[in-house]
Amino acid sequence: MLGKWREGKIEDIIQETATVRRFFVRIGEVEQVSFKPGQFVTFDLPIHEKRLKRWRSYSIASAPGGNLLEFVIVRLENGAGTRYLFEQVNIGDSLKIRDPQGVFTLPKELSLDKELCLICTGTGVAPFRSMLLSLQEAQKPTPPINLIFGSRTMDDVLYKNELTQLCTSVDNWSYHIALSRANEPGTYRGYVHPIYEQLYADKREVCFYLCGWTDMIDEARERIAAMGYLDKSIIYEIYG
Repeated sequence: MLGKWREGKIEDIIQETATVRRFFVRIGEVEQVSFKPGQFVTFDLPIHEKRLKRWRSYSIASAPGGNLLEFVIVRLENGAGTRYLFEQVNIGDSLKIRDPQGVFTLPKELSLDKELCLICTGTGVAPFRSMLLSLQEAQKPTPPINLIFGSRTMDDVLYKNELTQLCTSVDNWSYHIALSRANEPGTYRGYVHPIYEQLYADKREVCFYLCGWTDMIDEARERIAAMGYLDKSIIYEIYG
């Protein structure tokens, strides 16, 4: 069932990197937006006459609670949607937004015997940030969690300080950064794939969550299968 369309008001915009902005949108007609960490909302942007060509979906980067939602959005060179959001939208403007949807979510009850490996590139970190913040707020035991973030340089790593602090505050959570175009202390030089291949070389129980561009997800699915894991161990969401 499709959700209701509502009015969202832009409360703040933060330029996070050269090409990425954080958008804070308040849904004023409700006191609390109901969603599961990992879900997305669809924006109806005034960029085309046909409605399907106006719709753009973005994962919620904030944890459930209240009516203020956060989104982290990268500007695409030829993207009509992001061009509108980056060039025409200002603080105080309103946007038409549909209620949260999506199945890229964690189980209601986590198995403490099965680890979670969250693998992302770029703004694919958004649903994982929502998940981790929600788990931290719940203060319930979790299985070991490895968050693996792939980026070009350290300047492109979104929420770096926050996620570093978050993962170091929980004994069995770990944060791994892979940089494809830079050498930085405490990071891996290269892409995300060798990190999870090394972490799970012993084939222990794990559920892989993948979020990012098609190329990364396609390669990760192939490599994880080659490691001996079944398709049911892989959950993914593709951006773009």
